[in-house]
Amino acid sequence: MAKDKRKRSQSVDLDEEPSRVESNKEKKPKVLPSLIKNKDKRSQVHAKLKKEKKIEKRKQAKARDAAHKRALELGEEPPVKQTPRTIENAREPDETVCQPDDEELFAGNDADEFSMILKQETAPKILITTCRFNSSRGPAFIKELLSVIPNAHYFKRGTYELKKIVEYAKKREFTSIVVIHTNRREPDALVIINLPEGPTAHFKLSNLILRKDIKGHGNPTGHMPELVLNNFTTRLGHLQCKMIQSLFPQDPNFRGRRVVTFHNQRDFIFFRHHRYIFESKEAKDGPKSKAAKDDKGKKPSQERVIARLQECGPRFTLKLRSLQHGTFDTKGGEYEWVHKGDMDTSRRRFFL
Repeated sequence: MAKDKRKRSQSVDLDEEPSRVESNKEKKPKVLPSLIKNKDKRSQVHAKLKKEKKIEKRKQAKARDAAHKRALELGEEPPVKQTPRTIENAREPDETVCQPDDEELFAGNDADEFSMILKQETAPKILITTCRFNSSRGPAFIKELLSVIPNAHYFKRGTYELKKIVEYAKKREFTSIVVIHTNRREPDALVIINLPEGPTAHFKLSNLILRKDIKGHGNPTGHMPELVLNNFTTRLGHLQCKMIQSLFPQDPNFRGRRVVTFHNQRDFIFFRHHRYIFESKEAKDGPKSKAAKDDKGKKPSQERVIARLQECGPRFTLKLRSLQHGTFDTKGGEYEWVHKGDMDTSRRRFFL
């Protein structure tokens, strides 16, 4: 009897052993590449996980397309397209975000310091200068800015103080002053002073790429450029938008097909300068268009219009550091907004 019980228990254990092995395989966690000390093994595991993730992502995309197509064939509403969670759409709530029905905001636009230029009652006239110690790339950058901003004039700084330059510009009826600051032979800051009563904005300048360093660059024409300002949503961003807008004439020449873009993303303002052209090309033959033929057996020609861009340069990035009431005054000036270190504690907090 004892031997029979042992045999039965052994047979039960042998039957249960494969299922236990399978359950252990299922429960076995994946090894993270960061925990592997061997470099070759770590790279192999990382490549394998990356490939599996790519295959799974492709399967999910195919399943979504199939569900969308099936819903259209059955005459049902397709499933709602899910928007990915990003830092931009998960930003912290801000009371200063401009609303379309904000009457106070639109009423202030008609009486602020930029209204004369934006209503085309005054033509913008820009004075561009540098700091006292200029660099090798500074003149090249200014030369390209003169080709970007119409009616801009360069004046050598010399030993003059900036306050005297502001008074000189007021007498000559300039509407704005742009100052290029350099450090270690590289432009690193840009100051925009609106005349005659301010405000003054100080930007950090980074990632400067001149026209000659852009592959396949084009040369700008003398046409008035179109101005594109993207993603300035708060009151502060709206003010910066108008300050940048006041540098350019408000009557673009669309025949020139020249566009200047200031794109704000996470409080970084990206500057781009392009020429564009619209071209018509024959559409590629799909499975349906191959079957569709006319009476003579020829395929009907289908044309589609595409837009092509050619960058003219320069290319740089701005980040607002301070906004000051009135014209430039480092000692007695009153600041409306100043960027401080404790403002960068959250990645989801934006000010423009």
